[in-house]
Amino acid sequence: MKAELLAPAGSYEALTAALSAGADAVYLGGAAFGARAYAKNLTEEEVLRAIDFVHLHGKKLYLTVNTLLKEEELEERLYPYLLPYYRQGLDAVIVQDLGAMRAIRRWFPKLPIHVSTQMTVTGSAAARMLEKEGAVRVVPARELSLAEIQRIRRTTNLEIECFVHGALCYCYSGQCLMSSLIGGRSGNRGRCAQPCRLPYEVYEKGRRLGERGDDYPLSPKDMCTVELLPEILQAGVTSLKIEGRMKKPEYTAGVVSVYRKYLDLYEENPGRYRVLPEDLKKLYDIYNRDGFNQSYYKVRNGREMMALKNEKQTVGSQRGRRNEQLFYDIRKKYLETPLREPVSGCLTLCKGTPAVLTVYAGDACVTVEKDGIQQAKRQPLSEARVREQMEKTGNTPFRFEQLDIFMEDDIFVPMQFLSELRREAMERLEQELVVPFRRKEKPQGREAAAPDAFEKTGFVSEDHENSCEKNPTGDEPEKTENRMVRVTASAQTRQQLDTLLQFPEFSVIYADMFCFSKEYYQEEAGAAMAKAREQGITLMLALPHAVREGQLNPWKETFRQLAQEGLGGFLVRNLESYGFLEEAGLADRVVTDYSLYTMNHRAQDFWEQRSVLRDTAPLELNRHELARRDNSRSELMVYGYLPMMVSAQCVKKTMDGCNGRHALITLKDRYGINFSVKCHCEFCYNVIYNSLPLGLLKEAWAVKALEPCAVRLSFTMESAAQTERIAGQFLGAYLHGQVQETSQEYTKGHFRRSVE
Repeated sequence: MKAELLAPAGSYEALTAALSAGADAVYLGGAAFGARAYAKNLTEEEVLRAIDFVHLHGKKLYLTVNTLLKEEELEERLYPYLLPYYRQGLDAVIVQDLGAMRAIRRWFPKLPIHVSTQMTVTGSAAARMLEKEGAVRVVPARELSLAEIQRIRRTTNLEIECFVHGALCYCYSGQCLMSSLIGGRSGNRGRCAQPCRLPYEVYEKGRRLGERGDDYPLSPKDMCTVELLPEILQAGVTSLKIEGRMKKPEYTAGVVSVYRKYLDLYEENPGRYRVLPEDLKKLYDIYNRDGFNQSYYKVRNGREMMALKNEKQTVGSQRGRRNEQLFYDIRKKYLETPLREPVSGCLTLCKGTPAVLTVYAGDACVTVEKDGIQQAKRQPLSEARVREQMEKTGNTPFRFEQLDIFMEDDIFVPMQFLSELRREAMERLEQELVVPFRRKEKPQGREAAAPDAFEKTGFVSEDHENSCEKNPTGDEPEKTENRMVRVTASAQTRQQLDTLLQFPEFSVIYADMFCFSKEYYQEEAGAAMAKAREQGITLMLALPHAVREGQLNPWKETFRQLAQEGLGGFLVRNLESYGFLEEAGLADRVVTDYSLYTMNHRAQDFWEQRSVLRDTAPLELNRHELARRDNSRSELMVYGYLPMMVSAQCVKKTMDGCNGRHALITLKDRYGINFSVKCHCEFCYNVIYNSLPLGLLKEAWAVKALEPCAVRLSFTMESAAQTERIAGQFLGAYLHGQVQETSQEYTKGHFRRSVE
C-alpha cells in the first residue's frame, strides 16, 4: 500500500496550498465538533466545495469530529451536520467520542471512521477492540514507539496514521483537563488555552530544579521526522500526518513540499535515502519551537525533547526576517499558482456540422456539440488562434495537456463561441468526475438509530442490577426505593488503603495496583481482600492512568488468580487496559473511570453492552448536564485532587535527571499557585494534579439528587491522618446528612460551571 501524505487545512487557502505542494489528502474542521475550534474552519459551503475540489484532483478529504459531544449535540446537531458532507462524498470522519463513533457508523454506514489520537490508543489491544467496532484507521497516541506501532499493524487490519511533523502536546491527547479546570476552555472540546506553553518553576522538597532559563518545563519542541521516514514506513505507517491547522497556508505548503520530495525519493530508491541539509534548514526556518525533536519514535521521553527556553524572545526578529523571503517564495510557488489537472481534448470544426469538443480525464469522457460554424467572409480562423482561445482554462480546475484540433481552412466562429464550447465541456467534465463520489442512497437516518434487539433500552439489566451493591456477586440487593447513595473510595498508597478499610461504610475501595509489594503481592493483596470482606467492602484494583503495549501482560495470571480468590474487579482508566482485560476474560469485572468518557448516552451504551459494572461520570459536565444524564449506573467524583495531565514526559527527568524512584514534584505558575506532579515509575508516566482538591461536601444534597449509582472519594497525596479525617467528613455528609465545617479549601470543578 502506497503511503499517504496527509496535510492540515485550517482554511480553504491552506487546502489548495497543501494539494499544490503534493499532499495526497487533507484533514479539516467544519463549523463544529473539531479539536481546533479557533482555527479559521470552513463553512458548510466551503467544505462541500472542498470535497469536490480534492476529488477533481484525485485526492481525499477527512473531516474532524474529534471532540467529546454532549447529549444534545450528538442527538440534535451531529446528524444534520454530517448529512450534506456524506452525500457530497466525504472520504472519512475522524472521531474521538465513542458515542459519536457508534452513531455515525449506524447513521452513515458507508462513511469510513478514523479513530482520532484524542481517543488515546496506546496499544494493540485497544486497536483490536476499535477495529471490531468498525474503525478502518487509527491515529495512535503520539507517544508510541516504532515497535509499538508495528505491533498494531501486525495484529490488526487497520490503516495506521501517525504524526510526522508539527507541534506536540505535553499530555497524552485526550487525557488533558488542565485548560478546562483552570480556565473552562476544554481541550476535549477543541478550545485548549495551552497552559502547557506557560512558564513554571519546578521544585522538589523545596529545592528548585533545572538550569537558569529553564522556564518552560511542559513545552515540547516541535517534531520533525523527515530523517526517520524509512523507519516509520517500515513500521507499517500508512498515512504520514502533518500537524498545523492553526498555522498559515505558507507553513502547510512549505512543510508538505519537503515531505513530498522525500516520500517520493524513498519510494523510488529506498537504498539512496538521504535528507539534504538545506531541506532540514528549510523546515527549521518555516517554523520550529526551540529546535526540533524526532518525537517518541525512538525515545521514551527526555530533556532533549523539550523547549525549555523561550527562543522567540532571543531570536524572534532574526527569524522573522529570514522567514519573510522564504514565505514569499512559497506563496508564489504554491499559493498563487492555481492547481490544475491535465486533460486531453479533441476539437472538430467543419462547415455544415456542429462544432464537437471531446475532453478526457482519467476514465471520464464528455462530448459537447454546438451549432454556429460559419463560412469565413474575410479573415478565416487560424489553428493557432483557435488553440490560444481553447487553452484559456483559467477559471476551471483543468489545463489542456494535449489538444488535437481538426478544422477546415475557411471557417469562422466568434471567440465567445469557442469560450462557451470550452466552458460547457469543462463543467460537464467536472460533474462527470465528482458524480461517482456522491452517495445517492439514503443514509440510515436517525429513526434507524433505535437500539438493536440485543441492546439495552433504558432499564438496568438483570445481569447488572447488583453492580453498585457492596458485593456484586453476593446477597440480594436492597429494594431501590430504600437504597441510599453508596460511597466508594480509591487509594493510591498502602497507608491510605489501610485507613479506608477501617470504614465499613464504604461499599467499594479501589486499591492502586501498586499498593502491594512485588515480592509479596499475592499475600498482601489477599490479606487486604480478607480485611475488606470482614468489613463488607468489595476490594478492586485501580489500574494505571497510562498503559502501553504489553505492560500488563506479566500481570495476567496474577489478576486471574486474584479474581478467583474474590477480587471484585478493576477500575480502568484507558482503552488499552480494557482491551487487555477483555482478551484475558476479565471484562465483566470492570468499572470505567472518568477518562473513558461517557459524555452522552451512546457512549454509556457502548460500555454497557460490554457488560462493564458501571462507568464514572465525566468531570467536564456541570450539575445541570449531569441531571439530564442517566446516572443510575455511574459513579460521581465528589472528592480528590483531579489529574489535569497524564504525560509520557517526566518533569523530574527533564529538570533533574531520572533515578528510577517515585518523586513528588511541585510546579509553581506565574501567579504562585502550586501543582503537584507524581512520577509513576513502574509504567513510566507523570500525573499533574490540580492545585486544590475537588470537594463537593456542602453540595451533597445536590449530588444525591442526581441519583448516581455511587459517589467516590479519590485519595492521592493525603497522609493516613488526612485520609481518615476527610473520609469521615464525606461519609457523614453523604450517608447521614451531617455536613461539618472544614478549613480545607476546595474547588467545585465543573459542578457549577460549564466548559466551552
